[in-house]
Amino acid sequence: MSVRSFTAFEPPDMSQVPGEKKKLQGIEIQELDAFQVSLEECEKPQALSKFRKWITVVVISSAATCVTCASSMASFTEAGVAREFHVSMEVTILSISMFIMGLGLGPLVIGPLSEIYGRNVVYRVSYTLFFAFTWPVAFAHDIVVHLIFRFITGFCGSAFLSVAGGSVSDLFSDSTVANPMALYTLSPFIGPVLGPLISGFINQNLNWRWTYYVLLIWTFAELVALFLLVPETYTPTLVKNKAVRLRRVTGEDRYWAPLERQAKETSLTRAIVVSCYKPFQLLFFDRMALLLDLWTALILGILYLTFQAFPFIFQDGHSFNMQSTGMAFLGIGAGMIIAISTQPYWNRLYARAARENGGNVPPETRLIMGEVGGVLVPLGLFWLAFTTFRGVPWIIPIIASIPFGAGIYFVFTSTFTYLVTAYRPIAASAMGSNSFMRSTFAAAFPLFAGAMYRKLGTVGATALLAGLTTVMAPLPFIFRRIGARHRQRSRFAEH
Repeated sequence: MSVRSFTAFEPPDMSQVPGEKKKLQGIEIQELDAFQVSLEECEKPQALSKFRKWITVVVISSAATCVTCASSMASFTEAGVAREFHVSMEVTILSISMFIMGLGLGPLVIGPLSEIYGRNVVYRVSYTLFFAFTWPVAFAHDIVVHLIFRFITGFCGSAFLSVAGGSVSDLFSDSTVANPMALYTLSPFIGPVLGPLISGFINQNLNWRWTYYVLLIWTFAELVALFLLVPETYTPTLVKNKAVRLRRVTGEDRYWAPLERQAKETSLTRAIVVSCYKPFQLLFFDRMALLLDLWTALILGILYLTFQAFPFIFQDGHSFNMQSTGMAFLGIGAGMIIAISTQPYWNRLYARAARENGGNVPPETRLIMGEVGGVLVPLGLFWLAFTTFRGVPWIIPIIASIPFGAGIYFVFTSTFTYLVTAYRPIAASAMGSNSFMRSTFAAAFPLFAGAMYRKLGTVGATALLAGLTTVMAPLPFIFRRIGARHRQRSRFAEH
């Protein structure tokens, strides 16, 4: 609505028939509360052009990829950092672990902020801070400063793991959200695969600090795109902004938006406290959520462990240099891309399930994808384990990592969607608990990877990891059959 249209606006006639709804200059008015502001259909985020919506999704997804890529770009800086700061290699691995812990803790605080201030404010502030605090990482003069700011940058960048999914769902209807959500879901997991690939080429030829110089350039480009191309998509914030404009232009202070009253009634501090304890309450009192979170945490921990394992497999076993070892991660990335290319099949499967169930997809149907991933992950790891011998051509273990990468995508997409739909009343807390546990495992696994591979060898260590994923693989099969009964008994799940 233009400013000109506001200038001609007259206060609503309060003598209308009770309950009758009117439209005055694009504002829906009801007798029950004549000054409550709402959006017209053309003002809602889903009314944006298809091109504009997809541009927004691409920018948000690439920004998320940049953040998660930053977590693993540190993998090949370790030798340079250890040499310059005179610390052990084990200490330098903390650069990855500290960043990931920031990623895990950030959503607990940032999530409630987006529901009060909107998506765009959170994106812009958090990404500006992410950019600003990467400078001390790049120019640190000692390991303490380097590690502290790695944690802070991870915390600031975590907005794209807690808020961005909401932006995608704001822009698309339930019937069209699958493909853009699949793209966004892939981006946080393709990022850790790209990190070693980029970092390997940089650290093979330049000083380790150039890893972070390149990250600064990438982050700045993403920051500009966020300011220029990403609109506000959170409907309550759009309504609030419209109410502010109405009050300013008409001089009528009685116009209001629900978010304004909610902000007055709800303490931000209380919202953050609830956001921090509710995920742990879910973990302690709901076994299904706990087991699914453990499953995804184990798999992400193994993915981050590969940043330490692949140098043992390819540098020690096949005499790869740093940049060639980074390229070995292309197998995992290829698996993820192959997996996302199957999304049209899953869309048809869910559409059929919706037709058979009165328009609603049963949450347990989402676990079918997880069953495929549950098989592919241990299959890929066992194949990788028994092809790490020196006499086996180097391409074979890389090919073996393809089903592992595809399985990662299937497991995470399935589990995330199931948690959100099965625990819809507390969906943010369900994702918060999953994010915290995943980040804890991902931060811890690289720390013992070197010792494990030196002690057990590449075959034994990788086979042990494969065995752990095999133990967890039955979970989607079990919960697809008993999940509905469990939800009936759970105090957290949607019945």
